[in-house]
Amino acid sequence: MATTELETISFARGVPAPDCLPVEELADCARAVLLEDGKTILSYGSGAGYGPLRELIAGWHGVDPGRVLLTNGSLQGFVLLAQQLARGGTILVEDPTYDRPLKLLAQVGASSRSVTIDDDGIVPAELADALEAEPNAAFLYTIPTFQNPSGLTMSLDRRRAVLELAAQSGTMILEDDPYGLIRFEGEPLPSLFDLAAPENTVIYSSSFSKTVSPGLRVGWFVLPEELAAPLTVAANDTYITPVLLGEATVHEFIRRGNFEPNLKRVNGLLKERRDAMLSALERHLSGLRWSRPEGGYFIWLELPAGANAKDVLGRAKGVTAVLGTDFGGAPNTVRLAFSFVSPEEIDAGVERLAAAI
Repeated sequence: MATTELETISFARGVPAPDCLPVEELADCARAVLLEDGKTILSYGSGAGYGPLRELIAGWHGVDPGRVLLTNGSLQGFVLLAQQLARGGTILVEDPTYDRPLKLLAQVGASSRSVTIDDDGIVPAELADALEAEPNAAFLYTIPTFQNPSGLTMSLDRRRAVLELAAQSGTMILEDDPYGLIRFEGEPLPSLFDLAAPENTVIYSSSFSKTVSPGLRVGWFVLPEELAAPLTVAANDTYITPVLLGEATVHEFIRRGNFEPNLKRVNGLLKERRDAMLSALERHLSGLRWSRPEGGYFIWLELPAGANAKDVLGRAKGVTAVLGTDFGGAPNTVRLAFSFVSPEEIDAGVERLAAAI
């Protein structure tokens, strides 16, 4: 008798589910900006990005528009920043941390030094030791809110401690905040950028990939004045012009008042998925430890002590996830993304994972 092959359920994809994407609204916005100003946005433009969107984002952060750089997704901005600041140097990173920046740093000949995080974020004593050992570190890279991969959020006290330690050592901070608005419960915390004292240098980065659409490829950086001009030149040298159509479409989407209602809708869809995963973990893996994020895309799962996540995922049938070691985590850790799959698939996938464990 022929066996039916299981359809794979992916907890590996840290992307929004298709029903999170406001397709019709974005299509209408794209059509409107093309008809209104197509000859501008279909041509070459400034490497700094679409002017009206830069002005809007500058207003959000209370800075001059000249400090805002729009990039083809925030990861493109990280590449430009690493090329500018990190060649042959050392960057301080959280342990665990997002794996893509680690790969990009290696490409520019930079090394990274890990700083331990716990449930409240970066451990101040660990950061103090790292800053003492690496006094010339190019910057500290942190994802303080709903971190990728752990889903953890840095507490307010820890944010202040991190800023104080960075100020004492003169170390720049790169705050990566793509998930901050993807909040399901709890009170929002001020960003490091907003909390920073005059003696701090904090670069803030985010994107519209999680709040509007990843395919539009619109990210942004709020930079110190002395970095804005050279990074704009680097952007021009790298890709000549940004994707002005995507940037203009996002601007129109916000201008029409679509952003906040869409964010509320998206957060509702993702909360349902987060809740489904937490319930499934309680049902099928009671006794293990995992993060309980108030927002974002990810849950960090710790398998039993001594277990090897690579072996577990290797024998898991019909479910995929990402090894914690890819992010610098321990061999018994796994990143589970709940953003893409349906609540029904989440329960089935966790049950399959439990069988492999």
